[in-house]
Amino acid sequence: MSTLLGLCGSLRKGSHNLKLVHEAARLHGGALTMGDLRLPLYDGDLEEAEGIPEPVARLAAQIAEADAVIISTPEYNKLLSGVLKNALDWVSRTPGKPWAGKPVAIMSATAGRAGGERTQWSLRLALMPFRPEIVPGPEMLLAGAGKEFDAEGRLTSEHYRKTLTELMEALKARTPGR
Repeated sequence: MSTLLGLCGSLRKGSHNLKLVHEAARLHGGALTMGDLRLPLYDGDLEEAEGIPEPVARLAAQIAEADAVIISTPEYNKLLSGVLKNALDWVSRTPGKPWAGKPVAIMSATAGRAGGERTQWSLRLALMPFRPEIVPGPEMLLAGAGKEFDAEGRLTSEHYRKTLTELMEALKARTPGR
């Protein structure tokens, strides 16, 4: 069984993006560990004075050790969330290249009609310097997310379930140890 790392760009306990990560992992079939993005804001002075904070080092190690990564983020002002961008900035400062060649599936869940198309574009741009293997599609753009999950956190729409299943099949095809 492959190991999956889930990253959710929303810190909200009832986040639709968190539900989407869990549903994706269920469809993938891998063992899911969630990465914690509650990190200090990146600050070069803090890094110089204290080094890499332990939670950042732990996140970088989780990325390096996972067989694949699932990232889901809301769209905040047409871009990826600040907590996700901050995590990417911090991890870029760690030794080694935890993202290099790592299979990554990205998705988004939003209240609006577009489902986070722009946030996925900005996330792809933010990930490119790290050279992961981003699954090209299908794009999982969950629009109107507040009404798309049942009480158990499962997607209710056949269309979205099919898209997410196809994305997880594409991730599995790139995941070592599957």
